[in-house]
Amino acid sequence: MNSTNHDQTVFVIDDDPDVRDSLQWLLESVGLTVRTFEDAMAFFENYRPGDSGCLVMDVRMPGMSGINAQKKLPEYRIDLPVIMISAHGNVDMAVTALTQGALTFIEKPFDDQVLIDHVHNALTLDRERHQKQRSQSQIQQRYDSLTRREKQVLALIVQGMSNQEAADDLGINRKTVEGHRAHMMTKMAVDSLAELVQIAIALGIVEGYTG
Repeated sequence: MNSTNHDQTVFVIDDDPDVRDSLQWLLESVGLTVRTFEDAMAFFENYRPGDSGCLVMDVRMPGMSGINAQKKLPEYRIDLPVIMISAHGNVDMAVTALTQGALTFIEKPFDDQVLIDHVHNALTLDRERHQKQRSQSQIQQRYDSLTRREKQVLALIVQGMSNQEAADDLGINRKTVEGHRAHMMTKMAVDSLAELVQIAIALGIVEGYTG
């Protein structure tokens, strides 16, 4: 669980300085990087696009509540896993926070290890999401590097057409299709039709099977 990347940060938002200090001490004691803020606006103003990590936020705060701050995350293009904490939690608040996408809702006082476990889980989810985004970006870049004809061949091949059928459809000879297919497979960094189909599904070129 302690394989968290050092470039990840736990952002703590709580209006109570004692709570901020205790949370910072607790999380830093297990090797995590922590930044604390007394309100949501201070966090929004200091957040840098692309920062990786998670958000630990109090539900009840003067000014902008944690629930309202959570609603505003998309406006600031912030996509971090959210852990809500509250000393005055109730069912309605928990439901609202979770419905808006919070990872979990923890009532104070909570067991230190419970919070640590939730934070590690949130950081893992955030790391996996970033890796997936990078992978998707690499796939898109490879696809964008294909010529128009290579893209046409790809689209026909993943639909199940043979080289000859693709050649007939495009009005070119089979050898030409085979050449385009070989170049396309190399550029897409795949070794099999199955891999190519999976990539085509990820790119939205072909729909995945639902059976």
